[in-house]
Amino acid sequence: MKAENSFAFQPTCFFIVLLAIWMALAGCTSPENSGAPRLRWYVFDEPSGTFAEAAKHCSSASDGTYQIQLVPLPADADQQREQLVRRLAASDSDIDIIGMDVIWTAEFAQAGWILPWTADKAETAKPGRLQPSILSATYQGKLWAAPFTANAQLLWYRKDRIEHPPRTWNEMIRMAETLGEEGIVLAQGERYEGLTVFFTSLLASAGGSVLDDTGQHVALAQRPTRQALAIMQRLADSPASGPALSTAREDQARLRFEAGKAVFMINYPFVWPSANQNAPEVAVHMGWARWPGVTEDRPSRVAIGGINLGIGAYSRHPELAFRAATCLAGQAHQRMAAIHAGLPPTIEALYDDPEVRAKLPFADLLRATLKDAVQRPPTPLYNDISLAISRTLHPMKAIVPDRDIKRLRAAVRRALRSEGLL
Repeated sequence: MKAENSFAFQPTCFFIVLLAIWMALAGCTSPENSGAPRLRWYVFDEPSGTFAEAAKHCSSASDGTYQIQLVPLPADADQQREQLVRRLAASDSDIDIIGMDVIWTAEFAQAGWILPWTADKAETAKPGRLQPSILSATYQGKLWAAPFTANAQLLWYRKDRIEHPPRTWNEMIRMAETLGEEGIVLAQGERYEGLTVFFTSLLASAGGSVLDDTGQHVALAQRPTRQALAIMQRLADSPASGPALSTAREDQARLRFEAGKAVFMINYPFVWPSANQNAPEVAVHMGWARWPGVTEDRPSRVAIGGINLGIGAYSRHPELAFRAATCLAGQAHQRMAAIHAGLPPTIEALYDDPEVRAKLPFADLLRATLKDAVQRPPTPLYNDISLAISRTLHPMKAIVPDRDIKRLRAAVRRALRSEGLL
């Protein structure tokens, strides 16, 4: 009888034990598994781990209100955009926070793929930011993203080969040509976004723009457009351009400079930590200067780059996503991104931070460059316009300025009407 009763109660006891274990485990469950909404942050796969650390910090600071999960995107901006556009066009609710290239703002806003930062939300995203960074996140008078990281090209040069950096493109090309085989100027000449950035920066430095102030009509005034095209043609025709200009991107330029095969390079600040790590014998001779001007009397103005944080229009938790993005784009995480990943901040005061300056010894120059930076055409049709520019001006060696002003205007005009791009 005892044996029978003992056997009969075993299932009940077993259930009680399991329940006790489950309750104990529940008490130790991490916030990620506790039912807190999970916010997915789609952003390029930043290799230093800084973005992952920022997501972890903000999740912890929310006291279990939300958890941020990184969804890595490809390093190539065109591939990033392609993946995001496909998802957003399908009203994908999986996208909560988007690490947006600055050139996507108008397109994503016009398509209804991101939510505006209205009133008090906008006020949490603007204070202390560089004005061009705020403009890069603005469309039709509304803020559509939180400025997170900035970027701009500088001129990098070999201090052991020249006495002083050039002030203009023509001066730089002349200096390079006098150095023979060592006198190579590295720039971006492949048919892609980098070529559009190159032309846009030259055009702005000459006092011109691609579109007028409304963003709906072609500008491309004769004098500045011709000056920009003449410089591109001169560089491509010069022995200083090297043999690979028509296929050159930022990373190819970095590698050639690190190999000691150039005296000048137009590129972003990522080349500095890279050279220090991969080619210290070159880095010790690296100098930096403002992007060369088109004329002596006008300072250069370059196209701004960087990442802004937008909120997906189909997010299941938009209010939490705004809170999380505000945290991610805050000063602590911009500082972290600058120190550990070399990503320039959008908060101006951080350029005076000692640790940031140690990581970016050219901080003053970079800040001045960013404060004068220009926007690439802020239009929902930017992708079409960029394709029109790069296709018209590639290869640079084939540019004929007087002829190609007309061709360029026609190509951009067709792009504004979404015609003739395929």
